[in-house]
Amino acid sequence: MSVAILGILIAACIALRVPIAFAILGPCLVYMWTNDQSVGFAMRTGAGGVNSWPLLAVPLFILVGFLATRAGIAERVFALVLALFGKFRGALGYVNIGVSLGFSWMNGSALADAAGVGSIEIPHMVKKGYPQRFAVGLTAASSVIGPIMPPSIPAVVFASVALVSTSALFAASVVPALLICVTLAIYVFIWARRHDDIPNESFAWAQVRRTALGGLGALIAPVIILGGILEGFFTPTEAAAVGAVYMLLLGFLYRSLKLGDLPKVFADTATTTAAIMVILGASSLLGWILAREGVPRAMAETFLGFTDSKVVFLILVNILLLILGAIIEPTSALVISVPVLLPVATQVGVDPVHFGVIVVLNLMIGLMTPPIGGVLFVLSSVTKTPVAEVFRGVAPFLIPLLVTLLLITFIPQIALWLPELLGL
Repeated sequence: MSVAILGILIAACIALRVPIAFAILGPCLVYMWTNDQSVGFAMRTGAGGVNSWPLLAVPLFILVGFLATRAGIAERVFALVLALFGKFRGALGYVNIGVSLGFSWMNGSALADAAGVGSIEIPHMVKKGYPQRFAVGLTAASSVIGPIMPPSIPAVVFASVALVSTSALFAASVVPALLICVTLAIYVFIWARRHDDIPNESFAWAQVRRTALGGLGALIAPVIILGGILEGFFTPTEAAAVGAVYMLLLGFLYRSLKLGDLPKVFADTATTTAAIMVILGASSLLGWILAREGVPRAMAETFLGFTDSKVVFLILVNILLLILGAIIEPTSALVISVPVLLPVATQVGVDPVHFGVIVVLNLMIGLMTPPIGGVLFVLSSVTKTPVAEVFRGVAPFLIPLLVTLLLITFIPQIALWLPELLGL
């Protein structure tokens, strides 16, 4: 079997809505069988792809997210941010962004942010007179902050596939995540100027004091997780374990988490982790096949034959990844595209860490676009709104996200400044 037929079979399986892991694994096993490679070797290759110390951070960060959600951390962060910024016009828009930023330190998943935070914010915004389209669209856009700001599950996967430092990639993601917050806040500011009928929230120091204990306890998490990584106290994997223990203790301290909740939390963590690891294993086997067939080298020659311009290459990569992110689940898109595109990126002078931030942001924007658009389906479920209507609300917010993407793409120091400062 040729690699072209392999690609056609994978594309056909994806088009038939076969689960992505099996859409990749099935054709790969057929390739191995028809090319005199044993199934045992195929299984060892796939298993070797997930037998990685950095990837151990994935289930631990997933556990941190489930513990934070179960312990009601998002509600506490929401109450604190609302108390602080409620007096501004369009306050709930800024609160929406702020809560996603705060929650992102504990959860590296856009889908978890959209489900957990969205279920709190959207009803509250609609009740206060905000249009549902605006509330849904902003919630979807701000959910992108979670997978960009460390700890980020896609960043861990990219670092493992690309063999770059997870700590450096985490550091490189901080300023881009804050830039997303800024561009979304500018959009909210402009929108609020045109809607004088949106009421302000009341502000009182008594309310700030009441919400401070619950909110600040949650906001210490980034100090422990990211601070420990950047200061060299923990590896990202160790920081994930420490973060999980902290969330567990915080939940018990707030009495919002009980021992009886833990079996469900652990089961959800195991289920989510298993789904990601099966995809990674299947994609590792695909990566071995592509390397055997010389696809990365051929792609590099094709790209460099078309252009040796760094700018043109980055434009083409952004277009390709936005399309890929719209039709393939992000983890699969990462492990399929990175081995092919990274060698070309390094040849035209793109820093691998900078490239990682670009790839992750592109694929996260893909979560907001049809036909796959995981965030769209999550918010459709949360709000009981048709997916098409959700996308109508999301579409305007693609503008600030794409502006951010262009800034990060063509001004590398936005991403590379902090890792260079920290010597990572």
